[in-house]
Amino acid sequence: MKNITESPSPFDDLEQMSVQELLTGINQEDAKIHAAVKLVIPKIEKLVDKTLERMRLGGRVFYIGAGTSGRLGVLDASEIPPTFGVSPGIFIGLIAGGDTALRTAVEGAEDNPEQAWKDMEAFQINKTDTVIGIAASGTTPYVIGGIKKAKEAGLLTGCITCNPGSPLALTAEYPIEAVVGPEFVTGSTRLKAGTAQKLILNMISTTLMIKMGRVKGNKMVNMQLTNKKLIERGTRMIADELGLIKEEARILLLQYGSVKKVLDAFKK
Repeated sequence: MKNITESPSPFDDLEQMSVQELLTGINQEDAKIHAAVKLVIPKIEKLVDKTLERMRLGGRVFYIGAGTSGRLGVLDASEIPPTFGVSPGIFIGLIAGGDTALRTAVEGAEDNPEQAWKDMEAFQINKTDTVIGIAASGTTPYVIGGIKKAKEAGLLTGCITCNPGSPLALTAEYPIEAVVGPEFVTGSTRLKAGTAQKLILNMISTTLMIKMGRVKGNKMVNMQLTNKKLIERGTRMIADELGLIKEEARILLLQYGSVKKVLDAFKK
């Protein structure tokens, strides 16, 4: 396996660069991410199709990762309920070292190949669930071990990595390998690799939620009304859809609790 994520940066003497040169260099490298992700859309499609089959049977999606990769999984999972109005238990993000690791590195947490499966077992994981391992290097024991155990137990397994032919990609049934090249700062996978992982997570979860009926047209009709901005957005949606004045739309939104419920009631 060629460990591209640890390869030397194409830039050197960074500390001698001006601020403008540093910003331009980072941006220059970031421009490569979109092309790398585009190349793996067919792989993403296969994983999404198989995951959708299981979600329609009541299955959930587990993200497992360590460090930056784990944080990105937890972030994506945590944003699904308010955006699409689903239970917090539909997408579950697990990070090596537990919630403490979201803010502070937990020494050695990612090196235990048994822990991810133990973490998933706490959620009564079953064969309708999907497990997606996230690891830029594709070598993280916590993630590889979790995917291996999930696969043995008959769960659907996928992964997102940025190294070709990694142990993780060889373990998962549906690997996604977005090869973005060496980082601007050598080995700092919070940069291009992390951005690629975030883009792919966005694609997976958003597509799944749309196909599960959580979007109407192009609108988040099931979003939770957790603040004034979202209430205002929901009010505009209803006003536009039903041809109502703003105040009437707001009253209906607060009465029914979601844009979708208002639209469903109006149709009846």
